[in-house]
Amino acid sequence: MRPIVVIALKDLTQLVRNRMTFLFLLIMPIAFTLLFGYAFGGFSTETPDPRLPVGYLDLDISDGSRQLGELLAGSAVIRLDENQARSASDLESLVSEKDLAAAIVVPAGYGEALLKVEALPLVLISDPGNTASLSIEREISRVATRLANAALTARIIADSTSGKAFTPAMEDALTAWQTPPISIRVTQSELIEVQDSATMSLAHTAPGMMLQFAIASLLTSAQILVNERKTRSLQRLMTTKTARWQILAGHFLAIFTMLFMQFTLLIAFGQLVLGLDYLRLPFATLFMALASTACLAALGLLIGTLAKTDEQAIIFSLIPMFLFAGLGGAWVPLEFTGEVFKAIGHLTPVAWGMDGFKNIIARGLGWESVTVPVLALFGYGILFFTIAAWLFSRSEER
Repeated sequence: MRPIVVIALKDLTQLVRNRMTFLFLLIMPIAFTLLFGYAFGGFSTETPDPRLPVGYLDLDISDGSRQLGELLAGSAVIRLDENQARSASDLESLVSEKDLAAAIVVPAGYGEALLKVEALPLVLISDPGNTASLSIEREISRVATRLANAALTARIIADSTSGKAFTPAMEDALTAWQTPPISIRVTQSELIEVQDSATMSLAHTAPGMMLQFAIASLLTSAQILVNERKTRSLQRLMTTKTARWQILAGHFLAIFTMLFMQFTLLIAFGQLVLGLDYLRLPFATLFMALASTACLAALGLLIGTLAKTDEQAIIFSLIPMFLFAGLGGAWVPLEFTGEVFKAIGHLTPVAWGMDGFKNIIARGLGWESVTVPVLALFGYGILFFTIAAWLFSRSEER
């Protein structure tokens, strides 16, 4: 055990003296987390309106057009914009320039036709190439139909023996639409934590940059093994009583310690500065950090075993960083990709690391949701360590 600890302490001393270690260990992951988080709205305090912007031009100016505007303003699909245009041609320009998703023109005589329970179609200006046009058309048709049905109800009441005027009856009919006899209420399970868009952005960016630059930091640890060969320190060490497995274990322990410190510091940064709730499930977070550290430490050992020069150490570190980060969803969430790309992404350890951390801080799932990611990461770690040990034994026998 003592040779393992001595080798690990020697490696850690060299890593601490190397300025590049702190660059990849803390500075770059924090900087890129802040940069990407800001770029994707992670620090925005404004709640964006998800509704589609639709222009509205009222050429009728009547009670009927006013009631139509009020119903459209309360829509959950469209957001009326009445301030950008003074004519139908202005609306056409705004729609063609994609400043508006569509536009509505209420023709003159709309309110009078409504009093007579006659249909006077609205003018819809839309871009056929815009996929949202159909949703807008359906929503406008729904609202116009509701208003027409309320007018029909009011006319029936007004013409009945009750003697009630049309306008109050119309108002009562519209009010009744707001409180239907049957309604559907959607509730959110308490087991699923609802996150705002800013938190969701940081909940993806923070673990993504943490995993990406953990791979990048393997460059400095791989260079230690390269320098040992160049200075023939490794060859001299192997002439002692130190077993080869102890040499590998010592280097692995050093890389593991460095990466675990990195994960601990970046998780603390995410918890205290970014407001990400890693401690919602502290043991799940701990297991994810340990599994990720073990996996990437074994990968660093493999890179150090493969590389014969400093240039190779750089290449062998950067290639998996970009490849694993890109395919594994560190840059773009795999939920936004197709099933084929998602399946390919999960051939990398980064995808499993992203799944585990996001299950904790973004998806609000329980501790059992990290079981498969933890097992996958440990599996990759065993694979990387086994290959590194085999290559190490073969290379040193020559």
